[in-house]
Amino acid sequence: IKLIHHKFNAILEAKGLKPIESIGQPFNVDLHEAITSIPAGSDEMKGKVIDEAEKGYTLNGQVVRFAKVIIGE
Repeated sequence: IKLIHHKFNAILEAKGLKPIESIGQPFNVDLHEAITSIPAGSDEMKGKVIDEAEKGYTLNGQVVRFAKVIIGE
């Protein structure tokens, strides 16, 4: 199963599918979908992605699935 999973991911990456790196990044409406917001632990985390509920992906630079994220307020 691990071999099939690895090969499947390699094929998708070769076709141009890439995961969106979200955690710690500023909230961007073009890449992220905010599902909730929580109090940020520090001032530097306000407006940034605290956690990721569902990973997002791009295909050749176009968003195929937005990352569902939790942002700091």
